[in-house]
Amino acid sequence: MVVSLPVFMKYVGSTIRAGTSGFSPVQLIISITVVAALAGSVMYLVFGFVHDAKYRQVDLDLKQIDEALQGYERNNYFKPPTEEQGLKALVDRPRADPQPERWRAYLKQPLIDPWGREYQYRQPAEKSSDDYDIFSLGEDGVASEDDIGNW
Repeated sequence: MVVSLPVFMKYVGSTIRAGTSGFSPVQLIISITVVAALAGSVMYLVFGFVHDAKYRQVDLDLKQIDEALQGYERNNYFKPPTEEQGLKALVDRPRADPQPERWRAYLKQPLIDPWGREYQYRQPAEKSSDDYDIFSLGEDGVASEDDIGNW
């Protein structure tokens, strides 16, 4: 069955007006502005979550390093690694004195902070109530008040 266009348009309930197809320039500008505002809002939220996730990752890493250091201390008569031995003592047996008496690997590999730098270790501690400080230099990568540590 073949239906002519005027009959079809009457059936659908619409009519075609000549010269009214498409958007006006004002409608296009408004549409683009609304879409850009929505995209900007979504980007702000996504990047905000990424920023927060980096700080949560530092907290989790510091807890993992702290647990590894506690294991090191328990196996070596409650002596933490020296500052010279550093956090590498948790991955590779230290060669510098004092040699750990009962060493094992406490981490598979050194942990890297979310900004791509190694975590810092200071023994004796300057800020923490523990025997040592473990910390990330944060976003700026320099020792300052914004460092994130076990204190």
